[in-house]
Amino acid sequence: MTLKPSEQTDSSTADAGKATPQPAPEKAVGPAAQRRLFLNLALANFSVGFGAFVVIAILPPLASDLGISPATAGWTMTAYAIAYAIGSPIGVAMTGRVDRRTVLTGGLAMFGVGGLMAALAPSLVTVLGARVVMAIGAGVVTPVAASVAIGLVSAMERGRALAYVFGGLTLAQAIGIPAGAWLGYTLGWRGTFLVAALLTLSSAALLRVRLPIGLVVPITTLRALAQALQRPDLAVALLFTVLFMGGVWTLYTFFGPFFEYRLGIGGTGLGVLLLVFGIGAVFGNALGGRLTDRIGPDRTLALLCLAQMILMPVLTLFPFGGGSGGIAGAALLVLLRSLAGWSFMVPQQARLAALEPDLAPILFALNAAAIYVAASLGSLAGGAVLADAGFGPIGPVGAAIVLLALASLPVARRLAARQQLS
Repeated sequence: MTLKPSEQTDSSTADAGKATPQPAPEKAVGPAAQRRLFLNLALANFSVGFGAFVVIAILPPLASDLGISPATAGWTMTAYAIAYAIGSPIGVAMTGRVDRRTVLTGGLAMFGVGGLMAALAPSLVTVLGARVVMAIGAGVVTPVAASVAIGLVSAMERGRALAYVFGGLTLAQAIGIPAGAWLGYTLGWRGTFLVAALLTLSSAALLRVRLPIGLVVPITTLRALAQALQRPDLAVALLFTVLFMGGVWTLYTFFGPFFEYRLGIGGTGLGVLLLVFGIGAVFGNALGGRLTDRIGPDRTLALLCLAQMILMPVLTLFPFGGGSGGIAGAALLVLLRSLAGWSFMVPQQARLAALEPDLAPILFALNAAAIYVAASLGSLAGGAVLADAGFGPIGPVGAAIVLLALASLPVARRLAARQQLS
């Protein structure tokens, strides 16, 4: 049976930010149907992940074509990050009563239109506007895809479902960004945005056909959003994401220009290094899960902070030699840094869910927004350092920001303990 959106919950339940569980439509219950839906949701995440982060790989040709510096070109990531950070939690809350298929396909369509705008943009200002449109569309896709995945399985299978769906974002790093580097130097940056737009619009069309209407999922509201934002322990826990990822993004935004300058490599060499980074992302996601199970989320996050504080200064200050030896050394450091960076998501999400399970959907949206706040702040910090002092100090500056993230962990624990006693 297909459920109508109005049948999902009564008004009192919606106000509480939850929906009364009901059976999902028969079409989505079977294992084969679930796998197909998960594959399409993963493709949706891959599409927005590719379009969001591919600018990292195409900053050099974009900057050259528009006649701007790499630091100025970095605003293409910063503008996206700011728009996503503001728009995602608000968009998820405001569309809580809208059918999930409509929200997902609408968000993907908006992202695709933004990609087309970027491909045709005559100036940096127009590119920035297009990136804002893309961010607003993407802001509802990933959190809603996660809520749909959870709604299709039992509580015991939620981890597997989320890993499957979020795997699209990981593959966007592992495959999409290196492919984007090749596309950027082959088709140009405009052609890369065009590919991102077509990929996203195709994903929207597939979900429109395969995702049933009336799926029952927890409903997020502005009231639930306000409730989460008013909790000091949750705010500090989310601040960790801003600080940790902010430190990481000080350098990550400028990977392309950095390695072009340090190693004298072009699109092929950069694509290889980004592929290594993507491989680290895939294994880092699995590593984060194992460490969380063995030593707990807080200890895992502390260990990752220490690793980043060592690796980032080494990466930007290490005197790479020429030839294959320099590229091999850079690849090893990139791999280790990616492992330490992408191990972050699982323990942080486990930590947030443990703090307040009833607010988990909105906390996941806020955590995604916090990542983009971090990306914007990190891009700004890295661009400022690059403009004033070159690439060398970017690593130490990023490490200093991560140190603040490490310091926030005991503060959050104390606040959580007080919340439990109140």
